[in-house]
Amino acid sequence: MQLMPLPQRTWTFGDLTLDLSQPQVMGILNVTPDSFSDGGQHHAQAAAVQRALQMIEEGATVIDIGGESTRPGASVVELQEEIDRVVPVVEALAQYPVVLSIDTSQPQVIQAAVQAGAHIWNDVRALTRPQALQTAAALNIPVIIMHMRGEPTTMNDLAHYNNVTEDVIQELQQRIDVALAAGILPHNIMIDPGFGFAKDAEHNFKLLNELYRLNALGYPMLSGLSRKRFIGEALGGVDAKQRVVGSVAGHLLSVQQGASLVRAHDVRATVDALKVWQRMMQIC
Repeated sequence: MQLMPLPQRTWTFGDLTLDLSQPQVMGILNVTPDSFSDGGQHHAQAAAVQRALQMIEEGATVIDIGGESTRPGASVVELQEEIDRVVPVVEALAQYPVVLSIDTSQPQVIQAAVQAGAHIWNDVRALTRPQALQTAAALNIPVIIMHMRGEPTTMNDLAHYNNVTEDVIQELQQRIDVALAAGILPHNIMIDPGFGFAKDAEHNFKLLNELYRLNALGYPMLSGLSRKRFIGEALGGVDAKQRVVGSVAGHLLSVQQGASLVRAHDVRATVDALKVWQRMMQIC
């Protein structure tokens, strides 16, 4: 592991700014009945808004709203159903001073969400759906390009690498090149190594140990390992809700290696850990 500075970049959304030179916490808001850790808890609009406001109070500067579970074996969500889950929550949260990210691969969903007040497109499929690249370029909003192979239903069969870190860097670079060729501005790109997606526990830990190497791509980085299975394996097989401390440790290691944004279920614990790290860095 190698310590790395955070990039000097700021995203501006009207009156809102997101300073990526400081570690930021993205709170996870799954408006789904079947997400792996919190499925069904915030499916109703009122519960979703209440949970988002709690995470904002705890220190989240970004809320990531997702209407489709991407866990292995998750049910397919029809397009209109995903829109119906996501857009009312965006409309309700758009009045608050928080950046809204949409966890979707569907161009129609991000278009509707941006019209309702969303700011960032977080795509686990790296803009591979039809018209995704063109939509991202036309909307001119930040996009998070994540590494995954296949689909959530097939990704575990594709977890074969010569060197996981080198392969992830190469495959992310390929998607970045395609995005740039489609007219997406470099300033609008963030990368995500895709912890848990088409990677077994050994892959994930090697990638976490060598995360600093992804800085060579030249883009801000998101780390999203919250409550993932490999964290549970390291803790002796505990279930998702018992992986809080392990997740916080993983996100702290990520920020030390250059991740600007961490995607967390447990916002307060993550924010507190990062405050300690920031205080140490100010003195040292």
